[in-house]
This record gives sequence, structure tokens and C-alpha cells, in this order.
Amino acid sequence: MPLQETLKKDLVTAMREKDEARKNTIRVIMGEIGRQSEKTLSDNDVIKILKKLVKSELELLEKSGASEDSEYLIILRNYLPQMATDEDIRKWITENIDFSQFKNKMQAMGPIMAHFGAAADGNRVKEILQKL
Repeated sequence: MPLQETLKKDLVTAMREKDEARKNTIRVIMGEIGRQSEKTLSDNDVIKILKKLVKSELELLEKSGASEDSEYLIILRNYLPQMATDEDIRKWITENIDFSQFKNKMQAMGPIMAHFGAAADGNRVKEILQKL
């Protein structure tokens, strides 16, 4: 089931169960989805929106000095795919990337991010490449 449909279904469930935190969080997500030019988004587009919301919330929490375990963040992160670990990324790079094909290591970002997609943060991949 596409992520957008899952969110709609979960919103109905949250409303039935009177789960205010989940209902409000999903409404924020659906509001962001509604602001897009297309009615139906791919899972990758929805994940980008979720990541943007998480990043925004983390910045707000950082400024206020609050903890990162807010219920809002927990609910948002539940909809994100399982992130690849640093070890998974490092292993895939060593097995699949031939650095002799590139002028510098950073040019390998394209194929790496194409493989991992939303499961890897570009900044983490960049840090790993710099250490190799």
C-alpha cells in the first residue's frame, strides 16, 4: 500500500480511537502533502516531506533546548523507512564502487544515493566517503 494511502487509513483509525497526538501529526503531514502540485505523491515524495518535517522539528527542539523524544517526532519517524546503518553503507561502497572511475570520491555520491535512496542520509554518506 502506498505511504499516502497508509497515512489516510491511519488518520481514520486515529480519529476512531481518539488518539489526538497521532491524529494531529497525520493532519500536519496530510496538510504538507496537500500543498504539493500533484494530488497523489510517490512514496519517495512523501518520505521527503516527512524528512523535512522531522528536520524542522529537530531544529525547533534544538533552539528551545527540549529533548528529542517528543511524541510528534516519534510518530513522524514511524512512517520513515528503516535507515541504512553506517556499516551497511560502508560495506556496499567497498563492494560496489570503483573509485578509479571517478576524479574524486565525492563523485561517487550519485550511484550511492541512487542505490540507497531515502534509506540513507546524504550527509552521512558524504562523511563516510570522506573517511574512506
